[in-house]
Amino acid sequence: MLPYRDSRLIRIGLAIFFLIVLGYAYYEGRALLYGPTIDVAPRVMEVSGPLIVISGQAQRISSLSLNGMEISVTEEGGFSEKYVLTPGYNRLILNARDKYGKTAERVVEIMYNPADDALLPTEDAGESVVEEVQS
Repeated sequence: MLPYRDSRLIRIGLAIFFLIVLGYAYYEGRALLYGPTIDVAPRVMEVSGPLIVISGQAQRISSLSLNGMEISVTEEGGFSEKYVLTPGYNRLILNARDKYGKTAERVVEIMYNPADDALLPTEDAGESVVEEVQS
């Protein structure tokens, strides 16, 4: 006869071992399961200045782009990018890709209403142009 005995302690030990292995496999495979994420706040806004800074946090990514242009990301996943707006409606698209080829997209919609006095030429600027033409 073999000295091996089928005991409860061995079964419990094996069950705990396999639960730990499954937990570790889930921890390592979550990037493959969930894919990349992008957190940007706010996603809809109205501004009166032409220059804004888009910043946020991206997780589980290998590359990030803003309207097709690559932007830099810190090791923790933080990003901050300056963007010059055109008057009216602006739609910014953030695309993230992970090392497995999965992608995520976030859209930021911005309404740029320039201040009324910023678009009007000043009286001094018009007079100097007239003087230069006449001379």
